Amino acid sequence: MFQEVANGTLNILIGVGITILMMVVGFLVFSTITKYNDLQEIKNGNKAAGIYMGSKLMGVGIIIAFASYSSHDWILMIIWGLVGVIILSLVYLIFDKLTIGFKVCDEVQKGNEAVAKMLSGVIIGVSVVLGTFLL
Repeated sequence: MFQEVANGTLNILIGVGITILMMVVGFLVFSTITKYNDLQEIKNGNKAAGIYMGSKLMGVGIIIAFASYSSHDWILMIIWGLVGVIILSLVYLIFDKLTIGFKVCDEVQKGNEAVAKMLSGVIIGVSVVLGTFLL
């Protein structure tokens, strides 16, 4: 019984470590594709930037959760985490091009929470759909 608890605890720690690592990678990638400094905007209290970055990181977490559920392979979790970061980045770039009358990046930088919440829905929705492909 002790061995099962120890193994379970180790698995949880490894899984959390992978999730944090993928979220850091995601943050760095997401920050490079926006036209503004995400960290500075969040530090300055831009709620829209915080909402949007939070949803992207949640999206990475959702994808990793599905990967973890479907396979207990740590390498696959990392691979799917990276695929998730790439796909969520592409979703942002495509969505920014497809919006008519405004650029989502500019609106988030201005603090437009409505746009940030709309983008959050898109990001989380895409993450759930992508995650279901892993089942």
